[in-house]
Amino acid sequence: MNAAGILQVHAGHCRSSSEKLRTEELPGRKMKSRKPCNRGIGPAFDVIGGKWKAAILWELHAQPRRFGELRRLLPEIGEKTLILQLRELEADGIVHREVFHEVPPRVEYSQTKLGATLHAALGPLADWGDRHARRVATARRQAEAAA
Repeated sequence: MNAAGILQVHAGHCRSSSEKLRTEELPGRKMKSRKPCNRGIGPAFDVIGGKWKAAILWELHAQPRRFGELRRLLPEIGEKTLILQLRELEADGIVHREVFHEVPPRVEYSQTKLGATLHAALGPLADWGDRHARRVATARRQAEAAA
């Protein structure tokens, strides 16, 4: 069973469960909200659950960035994916897109006040990644070798 299907609300908290959960499409998204888990981790991952969203937010925390800057800072992400993830973050009120009416046109992306609050959550995740990246890489190699 994967992590997407094991959360359930119990006494106001999400917990593991073998029950299959009902999902609802979020407007304009392929991602699904993990209902009935409507508190805590479910809504948080509905916002930052895209493959590149945490990395985008990490880069925007330092300063506003233009699209081209984000592409250079995150070279592994495709242009269409970056556009989609930025639009989703904007729709969630996490990222602000500002268009400057000048020639050539300039667009900057920055975190909103709400988006800035996510840095407090992303910092510990980044620390965990720094501490455990080697162990995870070793475990993945072992799993691939065993497959």
